[in-house]
Amino acid sequence: MLFEVWAPQAEERVELLLEDTTHGLERDPERDGWWVADVEAADGARYGYTLDGGPVLPDPRSRRQPDGPDGLSAVVDHAAYDWRHDPPERGLRGAVLYEMHVGTYTPEGTLDAAAARLDHLVELGVTHVELMPLCPFPGRHGWGYEGVSLWAVHEPYGGPGALRRFVDAAHGLGLGVVLDVVHNHLGPSGNYLPAFGPYFTDTHHTPWGAAVNLDAPGSDEVRAYLLGSALAWMRDYRVDGLRLDAVHALADTRALTFLEELSAAVDRLAAEQGRELFLIAESDLADPRTTTPRNEGGLGLHAQWNDDFHHALHTALTGEAQGYYADFARAPLAALAKTLGHVFFHDGTYSTFRGRTHGRPLDRSRTPAHRFLGYAQTHDQVGNRATGDRLSASCSPGLLACAAALVLTGPATPMLFMGEEWGAGTPWQFFTDHTDPQLAEAVRNGRRREFAEHGWAEEDVPDPQDPATRDRSCLDWAERDREPHARLLAWYRELIALRAAQPDLTDPDLAAVRVAFDEDARWLAYRRGDLRVAVNLAKEPAAIPLGGRGRVLAAWEPVEMPNGDGLMTLPPESCVVLTDA
Repeated sequence: MLFEVWAPQAEERVELLLEDTTHGLERDPERDGWWVADVEAADGARYGYTLDGGPVLPDPRSRRQPDGPDGLSAVVDHAAYDWRHDPPERGLRGAVLYEMHVGTYTPEGTLDAAAARLDHLVELGVTHVELMPLCPFPGRHGWGYEGVSLWAVHEPYGGPGALRRFVDAAHGLGLGVVLDVVHNHLGPSGNYLPAFGPYFTDTHHTPWGAAVNLDAPGSDEVRAYLLGSALAWMRDYRVDGLRLDAVHALADTRALTFLEELSAAVDRLAAEQGRELFLIAESDLADPRTTTPRNEGGLGLHAQWNDDFHHALHTALTGEAQGYYADFARAPLAALAKTLGHVFFHDGTYSTFRGRTHGRPLDRSRTPAHRFLGYAQTHDQVGNRATGDRLSASCSPGLLACAAALVLTGPATPMLFMGEEWGAGTPWQFFTDHTDPQLAEAVRNGRRREFAEHGWAEEDVPDPQDPATRDRSCLDWAERDREPHARLLAWYRELIALRAAQPDLTDPDLAAVRVAFDEDARWLAYRRGDLRVAVNLAKEPAAIPLGGRGRVLAAWEPVEMPNGDGLMTLPPESCVVLTDA
């Protein structure tokens, strides 16, 4: 087996500690900074590297960390796994994604336990499960965004074997798998990359400290490290797509950006494997170039989350107006109408939250709707609230049904956050399990200070390090069969089935979307081909001019067809889907 490591920081020697033996590595004459040794090693063998006689460190490209980020690495033989199922032929057009946190999807918090509940997603009708980050992080429980060892799988989740079993099971059920990966920073604990080489640079600074080195000296190898990690998830684990965390935080001044390189590499791998692979960006820039094809001057990412749609919908449902919700809350239905048809709310308009203009207009005639993900809730938008309260904590079942209708019949690719389909009563809170006492205390105090500035009492902000915070965040599966949860779950299933059956609901033409609304009466309606969708967010009935005759395809509450004036009276906090056919 070839052991190789990029360690330009080593001046004289690099040694491999493999089980109970030590082997010297030689400099690679063709690759500056690389050290190599060909040594026999079995699957599971523990190893690490020493640089110039220093401490034993885990492999930067470790495929497994059996004892956590601070322990030795382990050899993984990916070829030894006998795959039972081929990946399904599923792209983003027509997709419905389901965001899942493995550690709280079940009480057990493992990939195998999550795989045992994939039948729920099949019955729901979603097409892809989007897993939150899986790279190793300190302790047992956490969100995963402070991961290290970007080629490995968190051992408490089951390690690499469990991820292969999960993906195989999902593919056997016809589900695609998307993995959330973090390239913009690594966790502060268990991160040994700086000992090996210039993986980070002080040229740029991020909210997490020094930036990942994408454009300073040594950045060629750092980019290759990230590219290799990304492709390994798709090649070794057969993952169908990646969600790229906060790409706006990737400091990169090079003419050919890292994101373009990644997009091109994924497209090449897709061609080699004969299947569709895709990248979904999380971006705060409201910039159409993120998803514009590379040959048209864009970055070439295949889709992106659209927080503008979320913010408009959230303010329309809740009336909240703090922070970045302020611009949307001035006229929430107008904001919602704009994001339905034009994607970005800030498309060169002034943002009071930022104190400047923001965004860029989207060419609706050239950009398919499925390149943007629409959602009512995500891990960010729930978990970054002080108490992790979901929409179900403040909205009636009728308003939750309206949110579902807007997400699942809108032009964007829908995404659900686990548990929202039955209006889960459990919160989803911010939790950590840092093993470094000082880091644990810093995170705890930082969380309390952050929300104290917004008027929260310290005792009301959950302690991230308290195991009970994670336990409260686990889904309560018994809720599904109780009212009002069971009714809402049936509504989600009905809408997802309708989306799959009605081609108009997956029409990529954004320019064809027609929206009408009444801000004061709190109703909004839109047309997609032969289909009309209307929601009434008010506590009183609304007379909505839908016109025509047609028939009802789905309704949260019983409704009468439009009268001779083309007006339909929609009950309070209710929604309907009609067809002209």
